[in-house]
Amino acid sequence: MSQKFQELIQSERPVLIDFFATWCQPCKVQSSVLNTVKEKVGEKARIVKIDIDQCPSIANQYNVRGVPTLAVFKNGEMLWKESGVHDVNSLVGLLEQYSN
Repeated sequence: MSQKFQELIQSERPVLIDFFATWCQPCKVQSSVLNTVKEKVGEKARIVKIDIDQCPSIANQYNVRGVPTLAVFKNGEMLWKESGVHDVNSLVGLLEQYSN
């Protein structure tokens, strides 16, 4: 999974990673927000969910201490990371900013 993750974040277009856990209630809220974000940004960015219980090494590598934590990668570099639930407009704005 770690190798696949590294390939994934090497993308030319921004990749929004949603670090989540199945037992986390705010993560469920964030997930529905991300569905709307995906509709709005279309092909400009990619959204990928990473279950921290399934992939603890990736979560540790990027210092994920709480869920949900969102991170934006482009060309293998982390450009932004923040914990907590984020709204549609700020995430769409963020992804559009990095997709130029």
